[in-house]
Amino acid sequence: MVLCQGGEAAAVPAAAGEEPEVPLSREDGAGPEQPCPCPAPGMEAAGAEERRVCGCCSGLSWPRCCKAPGTKKKAACPGLGLFYTVLSAFLFSVASLFLKKIEDVHSVEVSAFRCIFQMAFVLPGLIYYKTGFLGPKGKRIFLLFRGFLGSSAMILLYYAFQVMPLADATVITFSSPVFTSLLAWIFLKEKYSIWDLLFTLFAVIGVVLIARPPFLFGSNVTGIEGSYTDHLKGTIAAITSTISAASTLVILRKVGKSVHYFLSIWYYAVIGLIGCVIALFVMNEWRLPYCGKDRVLLILIGLLGLGGQIFLTKALQIEKAGPVAIMRTMDVVFAFILQILFLNHLPTWWTVGGALCVVASSSGTAIRKWRQSLKKAKQNEI
Repeated sequence: MVLCQGGEAAAVPAAAGEEPEVPLSREDGAGPEQPCPCPAPGMEAAGAEERRVCGCCSGLSWPRCCKAPGTKKKAACPGLGLFYTVLSAFLFSVASLFLKKIEDVHSVEVSAFRCIFQMAFVLPGLIYYKTGFLGPKGKRIFLLFRGFLGSSAMILLYYAFQVMPLADATVITFSSPVFTSLLAWIFLKEKYSIWDLLFTLFAVIGVVLIARPPFLFGSNVTGIEGSYTDHLKGTIAAITSTISAASTLVILRKVGKSVHYFLSIWYYAVIGLIGCVIALFVMNEWRLPYCGKDRVLLILIGLLGLGGQIFLTKALQIEKAGPVAIMRTMDVVFAFILQILFLNHLPTWWTVGGALCVVASSSGTAIRKWRQSLKKAKQNEI
């Protein structure tokens, strides 16, 4: 019997309320150091008609196994993972633009439709991988909190998109990696250095420049959509969404690889749909869109959001987490461009300055975590 290394799973914090993960390659959640058996040549059982398969190749027969002698591994296209990241950021930004274009649909109802699309995508995966619908008994409470916080982040983010400038809401959500480091230090006892504190301060300064509270900037605040009250509500919703998204990432770190990727998203979609339906009936906002344009935009938002998540997951499968996290800042660039071209809303210099502070802090956090992971990998090799 020949031993080959099992598939590796990874995850990276994401921005804009999205939580991309890479599916586990095995049901038991085995890590990369746990071997999987592949049959050696000449060891076929007598009379056995079934073909032996290798777990590290998603079911390929052993002669085509990636670890078999003489097998050439297909070279990945250079930069393909980064291209997938940029494409994912573009799809997320266009979905946000369509959300701004919807006129008669509440943000909670949009979130409900998004949850339905998530469930339709995840359900076949749950059946195929035979994960069940509840998960391991010891992990269900974490999955419930993950579903509640993740769906809350999505609902609050959609509300922020509807009541404040697109670029402002997008920039605020990109402070998620900074809050993730802070929460991981509090709840997971992870290291929190002076650099992390500096990045947190930069992110807070960026959010203040975008929110522009009257006690600092005066009563005449320019460059906002509608009233300042709505702008302030949107800012609070975006910040709360960011903290909720960071909390879900901390929960996913706590759960680790013991819970399948599809099961985690299933809780996110089901709890989100239940919460959205209850909220819509309480607010008496549940109604079908009146015009065909809003119905088409609802479908496109679901498809684009799902497509963005798929491409981001594919990027994480073939590229390191650090470059992907940095390249995701293109979402901010796309938000500014789309806001200027299609919403005729020029950002103020305060917004640009806030964007630079937030992008610098999130990029610095990503680069620092990436270098730490590379250093740890080299130490493990030694």
